[in-house]
Amino acid sequence: MTTHPKPHLQAEATHLTAVSRLDPARKAALGQFMTSPEIAHFMASLFPETPEVACRVLDAGAGAGALSGAFLERWQRGGLGFTSVEAVAYEIDETLRGHLAGRLQTYPAAKTQIRAGDFIELATQDLLWDTFQPFTHAILNPPYRKIGSQSPHRLMLRQIGIETVNLYSAFVALAIALMAPGGQIVALIPRSFCNGPYYRPFREFLLSRTAIRHLHLFESRRQAFKDDAVLQENIILRLEKGGQLGPVTVSTSTDSTFADLVSAEYAPEQIVFPGDAESFIHVPATPELHTPTLPWAATLADIGVQVSTGPVVDFRLREHLRKMPQTDTVPLLYPAHLAGGVSWPLAGGRKPNAIVRNQDTEKWLYPTGFYCVVKRLSSKEEPRRVVATVIDPAAFPQAEKLGFENHLNVLHDSKHGLPEALAHGLAAYLNSTGVDQAFRRFSGHTQVNATDLKNLSYPSRTQLLTLGEWAMGQPSLTQSVIDGQIAELKT
Repeated sequence: MTTHPKPHLQAEATHLTAVSRLDPARKAALGQFMTSPEIAHFMASLFPETPEVACRVLDAGAGAGALSGAFLERWQRGGLGFTSVEAVAYEIDETLRGHLAGRLQTYPAAKTQIRAGDFIELATQDLLWDTFQPFTHAILNPPYRKIGSQSPHRLMLRQIGIETVNLYSAFVALAIALMAPGGQIVALIPRSFCNGPYYRPFREFLLSRTAIRHLHLFESRRQAFKDDAVLQENIILRLEKGGQLGPVTVSTSTDSTFADLVSAEYAPEQIVFPGDAESFIHVPATPELHTPTLPWAATLADIGVQVSTGPVVDFRLREHLRKMPQTDTVPLLYPAHLAGGVSWPLAGGRKPNAIVRNQDTEKWLYPTGFYCVVKRLSSKEEPRRVVATVIDPAAFPQAEKLGFENHLNVLHDSKHGLPEALAHGLAAYLNSTGVDQAFRRFSGHTQVNATDLKNLSYPSRTQLLTLGEWAMGQPSLTQSVIDGQIAELKT
């Protein structure tokens, strides 16, 4: 008796064959990351049953057909309830189109079409000339690569009112624009769009045109694109075009087996806070992180503090940098100098310790004083995403100015130092578990931007001064000690 491979095993074989034959350099140039069969089937499972509907499904950047194949396989097995399906797959890579055609041919009950070429170019033309038939569904794993501000893609997108900085967000925005009212979109994308200033126009576009129905997080950053060795935190989201706001399901799993899948429902105002000018998207990873806001009302402006990205961009000032201090230099601080406190200078390190003070560098320097600084980058394995340190002028005897490198955020008072107790209070507060949890709700990457720090709520200036006086008197500031004192501060 002849046996035939099961559909999911055929999909796995097609996927692995396609991945093995791709040119790594071309994959990088196109921003291609292949979807595993397990994730493809999970994404297909997120679409709601819609009986008696004629489905028209979009797969943009279709690759070898893992996503459209999983979608059609679910329908072919009797799921979803459509009366008919037309699948339209866009793919720019000629090699992948061969695998894609073979995959789609295995679903003869569906009408299938492959559009060869650049999805952004083709879709923007269709939208400008109104020559498209709306889609009812979209299933996407778009490419991931930055778009230059004056690139052809950026200019095309601006013609139809889309302003965004990455291919993945451009693909999702175009899918939304091509969708019929009530259309369902499931996409696997980097989580970086959830916060930060660069993705704000995309968040506003998405939130004004769709309702978020489901968000899925992977606890391991390596799992979504494990075949491509990508270290990127990703999210699967389901959107409904023109949908009314309602409960949002948030699910998590350790990896792409989904063996330990857990989920909970949240009110929409727990995902996007009403009145938030930045439109940050908060994703509670566990049910206990459902508290919408930190229990404080002050902003940085209220407490008389500003935050800026460190102004010294080393590659632009390379000729003025020095390995070790000299008579004509001032201290230059990098994140490497802030491991458990300030360690400066560092002998034998890769980074310079000083910058020459002259007319070319003066405008980038701050007067010596007390500052609270936060690393812009941390590894996901660090206990906290937000890591704050007090800069004490005693660490730099006789220095009149300080240089802060671009990978630091500096909390200051009009580019001058802070009162000592306020600097210590801010550092203790920002190093608390509550702040870390609040930050993780809206940030899926390890970068902490100045905008993120502005968007947090803070205790009052008086409370922070009190916290700082306490912190200055402690022999050791462990996490439990900080959190215990923050709890006392609330009462």
